Amino acid sequence: MRIKSQRDFWSGLMFILLGLAFAYGAAGLRIGSAVAPGAGFFPLALAVLLTMLGAVVLFNSLTIEREGGDVVGVIAWRALIFIVSAVALSGWGLQHLGLLVTVPIMVVLGSLATGGFNWKDSLANTVLLCGLSWAVFVLWRDMSIPLWPVFF
Repeated sequence: MRIKSQRDFWSGLMFILLGLAFAYGAAGLRIGSAVAPGAGFFPLALAVLLTMLGAVVLFNSLTIEREGGDVVGVIAWRALIFIVSAVALSGWGLQHLGLLVTVPIMVVLGSLATGGFNWKDSLANTVLLCGLSWAVFVLWRDMSIPLWPVFF
């Protein structure tokens, strides 16, 4: 069997591996039912969907011909490092730095990923995301997310 689209092949493989990893992580959590879902219900459902999406993309990469083989180009290391750093920081930072410190740092890291950093746009994004995150998660959902660092 010949790979007809390298991009789709590697994307599909990545989706399948990520889906299986998340399914493995959700396996230790209580699943519950559709009426009373447990902590593992949503992660497992997303893992199954991600794995199925990966299988479809992988199948298409082996069956649908692309002009030139749809070769994978150069990896954008700068964007990869900044985006992964922003996501990793959000997992740690929300509990230790609080919402109102973590979100601006995440916005700046995400903005630096593109190379076209603009302070005005970053400030507008920070204000919008802080306000929406506070309204949705703290006010509406009544989640106990600290707003400020724990040392304040």
